[in-house]
Amino acid sequence: MADVEATLNYLAPMDERPYYYNHPPPKGTPWRNTHGDRRTVRVYDARNTPGSSLDVEGFELVRIETKLEDAYDTDAVKAVYYPEMEALVGGATGAKRVLAFDHNVRNPKRAGKDDLSQNPVHFVHNDYTVASGPQRVRDLVGGEEAEELVARRFAVINVWRPLRGPVEENPLAFCDASTMRPEDFVATDLRYADRNGEIYSILFRPEHRWHYYPAMRADEALLLKCYDSDPDRASFTAHSAIEDPNSPPDAAPRESIEVRTLAFF
Repeated sequence: MADVEATLNYLAPMDERPYYYNHPPPKGTPWRNTHGDRRTVRVYDARNTPGSSLDVEGFELVRIETKLEDAYDTDAVKAVYYPEMEALVGGATGAKRVLAFDHNVRNPKRAGKDDLSQNPVHFVHNDYTVASGPQRVRDLVGGEEAEELVARRFAVINVWRPLRGPVEENPLAFCDASTMRPEDFVATDLRYADRNGEIYSILFRPEHRWHYYPAMRADEALLLKCYDSDPDRASFTAHSAIEDPNSPPDAAPRESIEVRTLAFF
């Protein structure tokens, strides 16, 4: 068994609406108005609990093949990797149409030195909300077509994959969606230079059941449900990087890529 004990940074309860800045805020304005609620939880080895699905638990492990050679080449990622991820999500979900629209590369060694890499995120969150999920479709597609699409079932599914493996440091942990309740999710502003986004921060509840896939390889990908318009299916899957107590002292920094997709049914 590779279950571990890890500390997760939840949102501490607050009266005002939470926000985070994704760029330097105006002078005198703090980067965020939140406080963390640090909780030590058991994170279960998902390899020992097979059978998880996107529609019940909100996550699923799949095998992946790619012709992408350089994840730091943005043009190549869009030209080569996006179509591969669209095919992967379509095959896994049966979606009639899949649109890959965004990606992040995470590498602590390069973060802050260029615009191509970011650090792993160590706070519990979900990327979209009941409001920002449909808004993303409207932003990307627009017009009458967007309204037709949001009138039917659609989902936001992230594809998370190590660029090299096995992952030894900062693995991604995710919460079984079936153990979460609506009151656990707190709408939070994510303030960009040109727009405001909305994500969910998460309040702690002891019933949350956390998982991770230890030592993920580059030929494995995690599908993560971040929005689903069908309320009878898993809709939001809270997630966060964790510090793995089993990481060796000379652990290689985690390098990963995540692609966000819209799946239309």
